[in-house]
Amino acid sequence: MDRVNPVNLDLITNLPPKEAGNPPMTSPAPQAVPDLASLLCSRLCHDMLSPVGALSNGLELLAEEKDPDMRQKCFELLEQSARISADKLRFFRLAFGAAGGFGEMVPIAEPRALIDALVGNNGRIQANWALGGDSLPKPAVKTLLNLALIGIEALVRGGTLDIAAELRTDGAKPCSEIVIRASGARVVFDRTIGLALEGALPTEELSSRTAPAAMLRQLVDSLGGTLQYHAAPEALVMGAMLPVVA
Repeated sequence: MDRVNPVNLDLITNLPPKEAGNPPMTSPAPQAVPDLASLLCSRLCHDMLSPVGALSNGLELLAEEKDPDMRQKCFELLEQSARISADKLRFFRLAFGAAGGFGEMVPIAEPRALIDALVGNNGRIQANWALGGDSLPKPAVKTLLNLALIGIEALVRGGTLDIAAELRTDGAKPCSEIVIRASGARVVFDRTIGLALEGALPTEELSSRTAPAAMLRQLVDSLGGTLQYHAAPEALVMGAMLPVVA
């Protein structure tokens, strides 16, 4: 058997230290960018939670209640909750989705009925309409619905929602004009919604609350239009001009 010489530890411990190289470069973890479609879905679910929850509660009460008068009240609760749920689903389908038929134009009666339903369910807001023409392009209808939604939410103590919309064809290029004015004893307008309408809200700060305003900003920019607002303690005025893209 060959003899194995003992290892001289001094030869190892006395070696000059190895020159340290640059540590491997690591890129920072990417920040998750909020997905606008997901935020809009969250917004829809948030707004649907109350009427759908009321439906569930009404069914539970109906199953336990034996008194005829109380059962009648349960049926009224179920009817009201079902109506509010259906109204909101129809509204969000057109405001957030791609509803409105196969054509490029949507009868103005359709968004008017949807907004009137939301206002009616609120009970403290009166809607006034000034419309020119019988139809609007789909982007204008989507803009109208979402601006009206922002106006309704700003009227925390009720008030008046004035809505004007028109498709103008007297200029060099057809253009949809929309104006929404929410006025009341107290108008509450979240500054982050204003930043989203301006396109100045940082992407990482988007939320389900500001998603509709951010979507509007993207829509208006894609058409080369304009979107403005002015907020005061007793009134919120929003306006949009959308060129009709052939």
